[in-house]
Amino acid sequence: MEIFGIAALIFLVTDPFGNIAIFIAALKNVPESRRLKVAARELLFALILLLVFLSFGDKLLSALGLSREATAIAGGIILFVIAMRLIFPGPQGVLGDVPDGEPLLVPLATPAVAGPSALAVLMTLRNTHDGPVWELYAGVLLAWAATACILLQASFLQRFLGPRGLTAVERLMGMLLIMLSVDMLLDNLQSVLHITP
Repeated sequence: MEIFGIAALIFLVTDPFGNIAIFIAALKNVPESRRLKVAARELLFALILLLVFLSFGDKLLSALGLSREATAIAGGIILFVIAMRLIFPGPQGVLGDVPDGEPLLVPLATPAVAGPSALAVLMTLRNTHDGPVWELYAGVLLAWAATACILLQASFLQRFLGPRGLTAVERLMGMLLIMLSVDMLLDNLQSVLHITP
């Protein structure tokens, strides 16, 4: 998987379009002069979490004695579940009620951007990627930069796309994520069952 493929996968999992509403709701009680600064701070926290987990998540796997195939199959299942949530969202969304006041780390940095699904994907990629490790870091940075550009413009995008437009984009991302998750599952099941394509 090349850098742009890695970045696209992480971008889909971080679901910036789906998180626009979360960012707007979490920042609604923050003074308008501070909203951009708070959003930027939370996105930086999310980047730090993603990079730390990419660096040390594999050590956690080794300590637990998990195989590469098991990790990849579990990651594919998690991606599938997340994709289904994007296509068929629950009544309260992913996070439910957002607490009042200025957010710090929760819910914007995590679980909105650097959530369990993104961390699981990073763990899977770290243990299944055959190329150099720097490609993973470059992919994370590209995906984060694209996500940050979208979420820093959350208010404008909400006005431009409207509720229906945001829902359509989120469901399209869910469809793409389902295809990626099924491909990941098939590739690793072939490896486990020793099936040649």
